[in-house]
Amino acid sequence: MEQTSAIASALAQIGPRLRQVRTQRGTTLEQLSAATGISRSTLSRLEAGQRKPNLELLLPIAQTLRVPVDELIGAPEVGDPRVRLTPRKRNGRILIPLTRQPGGLQAWKAIIPPEQNEPELRTHEGYEWLYVLSGRMRLILADHDIVMSSGEVAEFETRLPHWFGPADGRPVEILSLFGTQGERIHVRAAPRKADNR
Repeated sequence: MEQTSAIASALAQIGPRLRQVRTQRGTTLEQLSAATGISRSTLSRLEAGQRKPNLELLLPIAQTLRVPVDELIGAPEVGDPRVRLTPRKRNGRILIPLTRQPGGLQAWKAIIPPEQNEPELRTHEGYEWLYVLSGRMRLILADHDIVMSSGEVAEFETRLPHWFGPADGRPVEILSLFGTQGERIHVRAAPRKADNR
């Protein structure tokens, strides 16, 4: 019910908005009618709110007045798409969230300083994808103990015992994509060329 009244209110504003844009452009109803092929009476009723607006009417009007249709309709502005979330500090690690939505895949940038303690392996539900942005990262995963450099990627089920952090005495910066439900990252590789023998 609330959405219906919001739509009715938005539709009611189109006529006055159209009249305002037309007069700002210094265009008369007769000129707009001649340019669009829409009768003067239809344009007048549209501006007065006595005629329901539709795309068949609004598109040629918007084109003639050189105004975006969403300006005539009064569409809400699109918000700033940048994610501005506060970095968090956890166990000495700086975690910068790159996604806002709860659940599903979560993206993080992590800056991990050198750690004094011995690596403590842990397990939990999910799937993790790690990309080393800078520095060298040590990844312990079950029986594997590997060192990764900038530009290298690892992915694994987090039910396996794991730990990652700096491989040497310097911080490491990583990008982490984590899915609590075991969502995997799908990387598309270029198809292999056919072997023409």
